[in-house]
Amino acid sequence: MSLSQWQWETATAGAVAGFATVAAMYPLDIVRTRFQVNDGRVTNFPAYKNTAHAIFTITRLEGLKGLYAGFLPAVLGSTVSWGLYFFFYGRAKQRYSKNREEKLSSGHHLASAAEAGALVSLCTNPIWLIKTRLQLQNPLHQSRRYSGIYDALRTILREEGWTALYKGLGPGLLMQVSHGAIQFTAYEELRRIMVDYKEKKQKSEGASNLLNSFDYALLGGSSKIAAILITYPFQVIRTRAQQRPSKEGIPRYMNSWHVVKETARFEGIRGFYKGITPNLLKNVPASSITFIVYENVLKLLRPKRRND
Repeated sequence: MSLSQWQWETATAGAVAGFATVAAMYPLDIVRTRFQVNDGRVTNFPAYKNTAHAIFTITRLEGLKGLYAGFLPAVLGSTVSWGLYFFFYGRAKQRYSKNREEKLSSGHHLASAAEAGALVSLCTNPIWLIKTRLQLQNPLHQSRRYSGIYDALRTILREEGWTALYKGLGPGLLMQVSHGAIQFTAYEELRRIMVDYKEKKQKSEGASNLLNSFDYALLGGSSKIAAILITYPFQVIRTRAQQRPSKEGIPRYMNSWHVVKETARFEGIRGFYKGITPNLLKNVPASSITFIVYENVLKLLRPKRRND
């Protein structure tokens, strides 16, 4: 099998996994985003007591469609992000391994994940900014609402310029690089430990046949928890920096550093973890779904390979 074919198989598996993840867990993403921007001062949103209350309130005031605001750019962004991430990650691992038989060290997995995260963040920041803007629209919003992705893009370019599409890039880049590096390094190391353990019991089977969907779910969820707890503040900073300016054109925060200073000043460390509960509820099982789909799609695309 050629290197190019293997890379595109990896990208396809990642893209399918990303779509499945978003479709299954999206309402919790809306709740997380709205919690993240609620700094306890002037806000366009009702006061949500908890995740369940937020879902109920959004449904009551905005209908079921309120729970799926920004769904299209979310699907697009997640599918493109995961596809590109696994593609860049797989290509980096191939480059570091020199050949298919050589095992990579933890440092190589870390470098591969960081490299992939940086490239994906640069490519997809405009998509995530539009998704965030659409998620934050509600009946109390005073500015003219975006009617969709194209209208949002056109309005942002007209009112704020193309540089606005890269608001939150700094924390987004730090989050993507560190989050992916932590998650994938943990996943690869836990996967290796699990394969080695099972291999001792089933020496006659190839390593790729030892793990099942439950194992992939456990590995994906465990690695995701570690990554979320460490990198979550970057996500809050990015979301707050990406908010739409007021109808007078005045941004709530001037830049990402302004977000950090204001959040620390008025809310303390807790402010950097606003919305972490729905985030965990969304992303831990979502990560499990992602890796189940990813690993099984790879098996379908290359059924004759026995070892990863």
